[in-house]
Amino acid sequence: MRSVTLVLCGSGGRLLGALPAFDVPVPWWQEVESVVAAARDVHGVDVTILRLLEVAEPAAGSGGPVTYLAEVADAPAVPLVPWPGPDPLADEPLRQSYARPGGPGADLAWADTRLAELGTPRTGPATQMRTWNLSSLWQLPTAGGTVWLKVVPPFFARESEILPLLDPATVPRVLATGQQRVLLADITGDDQYDATGAAVLDMVRMLVDLQIAWLDRTAELLARGAADWRLTGLGPRIEAVAARYGPALTRGERADVDLLVAGLDARFAAIDACGLPETLVHGDFHPGNVRGRPGALVLLDWPEIGVGHAMFDQQAFLGRLGPSDCVEAARYWAGRWRDVRPGADPDRAAELLAPVNELCAALIYSDFLDAIEPSERVFHADDPARALRAAVARPVSARPVSARPVSAAVPSRSP
Repeated sequence: MRSVTLVLCGSGGRLLGALPAFDVPVPWWQEVESVVAAARDVHGVDVTILRLLEVAEPAAGSGGPVTYLAEVADAPAVPLVPWPGPDPLADEPLRQSYARPGGPGADLAWADTRLAELGTPRTGPATQMRTWNLSSLWQLPTAGGTVWLKVVPPFFARESEILPLLDPATVPRVLATGQQRVLLADITGDDQYDATGAAVLDMVRMLVDLQIAWLDRTAELLARGAADWRLTGLGPRIEAVAARYGPALTRGERADVDLLVAGLDARFAAIDACGLPETLVHGDFHPGNVRGRPGALVLLDWPEIGVGHAMFDQQAFLGRLGPSDCVEAARYWAGRWRDVRPGADPDRAAELLAPVNELCAALIYSDFLDAIEPSERVFHADDPARALRAAVARPVSARPVSARPVSAAVPSRSP
């Protein structure tokens, strides 16, 4: 449950005042469809949510009293109260375009132009689904069915650059791209957060098939802006993040992180000795980022797509599964890569990568915090330190490692 206060501004950027607070049942701060609907139902006001202003419980991630800046076309008839906080319209260099008055309108105008060019113009009002520091998401009705408009910050622009290059049977169908915007066709079915059994293995197969297809094309991905998670070059970046957020850890946690970071070169050498390639990685692969129905699944949400170790995505995926599905998915995943690289040791590589994945997560969150405006940092403020703790949460995580040579049967190139 959220208790929502909306501070209203006109489309020209004039501050109008705040609506009386109202409740919405969906707790997640970035989900705004219910907020827009409740503002209409409770106060008779049509709003567009621009950005988060403040929350009462910063560590919660959802629920509690929350305040947004919202744009209205006309001053509402309902009485407003003065907003006592800082001026929400004061300029902020890191503010996203869709978080400014007029920004969402410009995004929808772009979408309408593209839809008209495609011969499927919008047939009704757009529905604002989500907005936060990582994306703005709209649902658009058209004569040809539902279309999704996604707008992202500059640091996620790679998604619209790379998505059209990927297998259209595996990723959302791209209708148009431009200026950090992408129009996507709707996907029939359901989000797969609770997937089990064959569906889980199908997801793994789809990702690994993509990875195999891009084994010899990683330079193309990097040229299009893919994130660089290759082991070479990761060490100094991780060391800097560990030093920056280490003071937030306990003395023991910090000592474990320092030991882990000091051993990265040896760990990377051991991972490399497992005999697997670097290729395309999703960056946030889990069942919730898959939608569809059995036999017709689609892998969603690619803004963190990058180039990294073939097993880079495994830990996040397995962590969302039940015990039996986790075992079966790991076995299937390793088997696929042993077929591609006979003699390789995918299981050993995944084990060695586990703390590295968490260190990379700390790096990702740190980059987010550097690129988003102060009021929106509440979404990620604790995440770098949390990821560092997770990196050394298992007793063996920081233990020194040594390389195990793999079979000489490992080929030098992919098939």
